[in-house]
Amino acid sequence: MSLFRLIPDRPDVVQDQNRPDEKGTFREWLYITIFQATTTAGKIFDIGLFILILSNINLLMLESVESLAIQHARLFKTLDTVFLVLFSVEYLLRLYCVRSAKRYAASFYGIIDLLAILPSYMEFFYPQWHVFMIVRSFRLLRIFRIFRMVKFLDESRILMFALIRGFRKIVVFLFFVVLLAIFLGSMMYVVEFPHNPGFRSIPQSIYWAIVTITTVGYGDVAPITAVGKVIASFIMILGYSIIAVPTGIMSASVIQEEKRNRGKRCPHCDAAGHTPGAVYCSHCGEKLKPD
Repeated sequence: MSLFRLIPDRPDVVQDQNRPDEKGTFREWLYITIFQATTTAGKIFDIGLFILILSNINLLMLESVESLAIQHARLFKTLDTVFLVLFSVEYLLRLYCVRSAKRYAASFYGIIDLLAILPSYMEFFYPQWHVFMIVRSFRLLRIFRIFRMVKFLDESRILMFALIRGFRKIVVFLFFVVLLAIFLGSMMYVVEFPHNPGFRSIPQSIYWAIVTITTVGYGDVAPITAVGKVIASFIMILGYSIIAVPTGIMSASVIQEEKRNRGKRCPHCDAAGHTPGAVYCSHCGEKLKPD
């Protein structure tokens, strides 16, 4: 499945496509309540879900505090079970009320919803999976829909597509940086090893090169020879120039993506990117305004 298909293009349009065919039924009412924030019931459901997610994230953070985990172990376990039941029921209701459960399960939000409850079940077999419940924080992306901030989702979609389209360039650049770090780390090993215990092996020297070239600079390892300090100074200056490369790649990709999204905008669903001669919207099918 293409990653582009997982990213929601227009969330409101996608929801209309998932709306069940039955009109005036409990299933349609449930769909409107769960997926749309235009009704009072829908707003209450979304805000309640938002509060539940925040509460569950705070609970997970408190469980990581050892003293609290020991003192309130039974309470935390009970609350974890309650959240698991609530989120599982909510996920099943989403699958029930949409037109195609398979299509929703494979969508962006469907995958996020599944990943939100999967660690809770995997915890029965692998207790260390408990911390992965923090993935539920990604469900807070629905805040843009709840508070009618769809424009922000459009901007995030542009940024995401720009990142994907510039991915190969960034991978090539990172591969070059890795090779450079291996070369410079090996060079520092040759220069420093006889005199500096911090460069006791090539992997340790490569670690120092990565820390230095990324301008992190932990300071746990430092050169002591004159030649080593000269090489280190060169790597530090090189690090600043390297940082600018992925920034330039992303900037160019964002500009190209914004150009793709320019053009006619649909007055019905507000979708952009139509060619100047387009007559109908490619998302909702409504007639576009003439040029």
